[in-house]
Amino acid sequence: MAVVPHKMSRGERHMFASSDDGAMMKQIQATHSPDGREFAVKPLLHIAEDVFQRSRPGVLAIGGEPTGAQQAQLDALEDKVLENGLHETLEILSFTINKIACEISCKCSGGGDAHATTMSIFNIVSSYSWDAKVVLALAAFAVNYGEFWLVSQLYLTNPLAKAVALLKQLPDILERADALKTRFEALSNLIRAMMEVAKCIVEFKELPSQYISHDTPELLTATAHIPTAVYWTIRSIVACATQIIGLIGMGHEYIASTTEAWELSSMAHKVTNIHSHLMKQLTVCYQHIDEKRHIEAYQALIRLFEIVHIDNMKILRALIYAKDDQLPLFDGNTKRRASLDVLRRKNVLLLISDLELSHEELSMLEQMYHEARQHPTRLESQYEVVWMPVVDRSTPWNEEKQKAFERLQGMMPWYSVYHPSLIDLAVIRYTKEVWHFNKKPLLVVLDPQGKVVNPNALHMMWIWGSLAFPFTSAREEALWKEESWRLELLADAIDPVILSWIAQGKFICLYGGEDMDWIRKFTTTAQAVARAAGITMEMLYVGKSSPKEKVRKNNVMVQSESLSHVLPDLTLIWFFWVRLESMWHSKVQHNRTVENDAIMQEIVTMLSFDGSEQGWAVVSRASAEMTKAKGETILKSFMEFDEWKELAQEKGFVPALNDYLLGLHTPHHCNRLILPGSTGSIPDRVVCAECGRPMEKFIMYRCCTD
Repeated sequence: MAVVPHKMSRGERHMFASSDDGAMMKQIQATHSPDGREFAVKPLLHIAEDVFQRSRPGVLAIGGEPTGAQQAQLDALEDKVLENGLHETLEILSFTINKIACEISCKCSGGGDAHATTMSIFNIVSSYSWDAKVVLALAAFAVNYGEFWLVSQLYLTNPLAKAVALLKQLPDILERADALKTRFEALSNLIRAMMEVAKCIVEFKELPSQYISHDTPELLTATAHIPTAVYWTIRSIVACATQIIGLIGMGHEYIASTTEAWELSSMAHKVTNIHSHLMKQLTVCYQHIDEKRHIEAYQALIRLFEIVHIDNMKILRALIYAKDDQLPLFDGNTKRRASLDVLRRKNVLLLISDLELSHEELSMLEQMYHEARQHPTRLESQYEVVWMPVVDRSTPWNEEKQKAFERLQGMMPWYSVYHPSLIDLAVIRYTKEVWHFNKKPLLVVLDPQGKVVNPNALHMMWIWGSLAFPFTSAREEALWKEESWRLELLADAIDPVILSWIAQGKFICLYGGEDMDWIRKFTTTAQAVARAAGITMEMLYVGKSSPKEKVRKNNVMVQSESLSHVLPDLTLIWFFWVRLESMWHSKVQHNRTVENDAIMQEIVTMLSFDGSEQGWAVVSRASAEMTKAKGETILKSFMEFDEWKELAQEKGFVPALNDYLLGLHTPHHCNRLILPGSTGSIPDRVVCAECGRPMEKFIMYRCCTD
C-alpha cells in the first residue's frame, strides 16, 4: 500500500503561521545545550549544496551531460568541497549525519507529526551550536535526497541503479515526471530557500568578533531570531523528505494532486521571508562592522601622518590603494595603468575633486602642467600630479557617473587613481575632516617623505604657477614678501601682450562689468582723454567673475565695435578673477587683513568692484603707478578731464587721476563684497577696504544671473 504524504493539521498550520510562538520556542531552547565543540561548518554546507545542485530536477536530463554553464557552476562547488580539513571533519561527524538521516527516513515514512520529527532532530544535535545544527540537518537530508536522484539519473545506464530503481518503483514515477513537475519545482524552491537561510546563519557566526562582539545590540537583535530560523529550516527538511519518501512506493497508485506542491510552496514562502528578515539584520551588523573598520582605518591614517617616514610610499598606499593585486594609477600621458612606485620620493600634488571639476580649472591646470613639463630639468618642474576623485558613495555608481569619470580622466595629462572605488572611505573622511575638502578642488602637497607641506596649494598655483614650487606654506610666505601691488601681480600672464605694454612704458587700463552702455561711454571717453593728454593708452576688457553668456556677448561687441582689446577666451576671464580670489584666500591663510596688509586692501577693493552691479577700471603705468575706481566715478573723472589736465602735466597722468578720484568720493561710496565661501575658510570679520568699518556678513547662493 502506498504511503500517503503527511498533511499539516489545522493546529500545525497555525504554528506554521506564527513562528514566534512562545511555547514552541521554549521547546526548542530546552533542547539546546552546546558543549563547546566547534567544527568548520562551511565545507559541510558546500557538500550539501553540491548534492542539491547536482540532484536538482532539470539540472541533468536522465543519463545526460551538464551544459557548459552548469558544469562551471558544479566545478566551482567542487573546489569549495575540497577545502583543507574536510575529511577529518567528516570522520567526526559522519555518525551524527547518518543518525539524522535515519531519523528522517524513519519518521517521515510513517506520515508522522512533522513538528515531533523536527524536535527529534533537535535532540540529536542538542550539543551543537545553532549554525552547526542546521548544517548537520541539511547534510543528512542531502544523503537521502542525493541517493534518490542518483538512482533516478543512472537507472537507464547502470544495472545496479536499475535494480534499485525497480525495487523503489522509481521508473513509474520518472515516466510520469511531467505530471510531477509542479511538485519537483516546489521542492527545488524550498531547498534553495533553506540553503539561503543556512548560509545566512553561518555568515552571522563568521562575523569578525574584533569589530562586533556577541553583546553588541545589533548582533543580539539578529541572533535572537536564529533559533526560529533553524527550526523552520529543519521543519522544511522534514517536509521535503516526506515528499521524496512519499514518492517511493506510490507506483501505479499515484494520484496527481497539487496539494503537496502548495504545502511546499507555502513553506518556501515562509522560509524566504525568514531569510529576508535575517539579511536585513545581517546588513545592520555589516554596517556596524564597516563603521568600526572605518573608524579604525581613519585613526590609523591620522597616526600615519604624524610619523616621519623615509619615503612617501606608506602614505601613498594608505591614501590611494594598499594592496598589491592591481596597478592603482592611470598614466594620463601613456594611457596605461601604473604602480605607486612611479611616485616614490617625489613631490606629489594630490588634486582632490569630485566629478564636477570645471572645464576652466582643468584647462588652466593642464596649461600650467604642460609649461612645467617643457623644462623638465628645472627645479620648479620636479613634481607629479595625481588626481584623487572623491565621489559620494551613498548613491550607486551608474553608467552616467562612469562616463563622467572617464571623460575627466581622459582629459588629464598627469596621473590619476584608476577608479574612485579604490579610495577607501576612511580616506574620503580624512580629506573632508582634516583637509576640509568640500566640493571645491584641493591641491594637497606631499613632500618626498609623504609629509603634508601644504593642505591646499591651488591658490599658489593660480597666483604663481610652477614658480611656487615646492608649494610649501613657507614658500608662499616668501613669495608674498617679494610682492607689491602692481599690474604684473594683478594680471600676470593672462595675456602676454600686457607684459609687452608694460615693457614699452604704455599706459594700461583694465576694466570690467556687464553694462554695455557704460562700456561704450567709458571706452570712447577714455580714448578721447588719452589723445587730449598726449599719451598712448591700451585698454583691455576683463569682464566679470563666473563669466556667462552676457560677458561672451559683450566680448563680441567690444571687438566688433573696436572699443578695446578683449581676452579671447572666457576661461582667461575666469582665471583673472579666480587669481584674485586665490590671493584673498592665500592672504587669509597667513592671517593678513585689510588693516595690516596693503595688498590685501587692494585685493578686497577689486573683489568688491566685481560684486557691484556697475563697471570699474584700473589705470596703470609700469609697476609704480596704479589707480582704480568704480564705473560712474572714473567715467565722471574722465569727462571732467579739463579740471585736472594741468595737474596731469605736472605730476603725471596716473597720480593726477588718483588725486582727482579721491576728491570725488562721497559718504556712501562703499561696495559689497561677494566671496566664494566654499573655497576656503571665511573669517568672521572683514573690514571694508574703502571706509575701514566692519562689513555685514551674508551668505549668498548664486547661479546664472544672465
